[in-house]
Amino acid sequence: MIQIDFSKLNPLEKEIHKNLSDSVKHHPSITIGKAAEICGCSMSKISKFVKKLGFRSYKQYMQFLYEKDISASRTSTELERLHRFIEDFDPAIVKTFTDEIENHPKILFFGHGPSYLTAEYFEYKLRLSTGKYVNALSEELMAENLLDSNTLLVILTTTGAFRSFSDLYQSAKDQGAKVLILSEEYNKSLLDSCDQLIWLSKHPQPKELKPHEKSRTVFYIFIEEVVAYLRHEQKPLLPIR
Repeated sequence: MIQIDFSKLNPLEKEIHKNLSDSVKHHPSITIGKAAEICGCSMSKISKFVKKLGFRSYKQYMQFLYEKDISASRTSTELERLHRFIEDFDPAIVKTFTDEIENHPKILFFGHGPSYLTAEYFEYKLRLSTGKYVNALSEELMAENLLDSNTLLVILTTTGAFRSFSDLYQSAKDQGAKVLILSEEYNKSLLDSCDQLIWLSKHPQPKELKPHEKSRTVFYIFIEEVVAYLRHEQKPLLPIR
């Protein structure tokens, strides 16, 4: 992605661009030293000018002036990871998730930290897509007070390593609720804290990131697919009478 903004340039920098734009018409190649000579300034000034204009390097700027294909920079590891996730996406997990929603009149989303913020987004989207009771929570005691046999408790977690969900799971079992964990990364220990585990991605985020530092983009992609399924593949889900 490149954003070229001539409005950021001062009169001298605009003159540099004009001089170099004219010079490429008569020279098959122009080194940064030659560019500095043409413009009567330092190479450092040329380098700062092209970056201020929006280019990654002098070489990329020259490719632009010579109307050549601009070399692509290396894709970020996060974009690569998300690309692989989308390529591997299994629509069957969307159907599995919506089936569980359909079977329960009350849906509680639970998460800690950034996962709770994601849970709030789930709540918002599903309230628009269903006629069910939907709530997002971050406090275990509050969740425990709302659990009953009509409840599907959906726990969102990226790694499952921040805090144990075993106490909350036991409370849910005592009240007859079902617990489904949506986890981005596989964590075998989560199997002891739920009735059903949906593991969203086999492409983990960098290990050096702490749980709260990891992105929640995979969850947002998943919920948008769920909402699209509810919107296009079947009628809005109504409360069970």
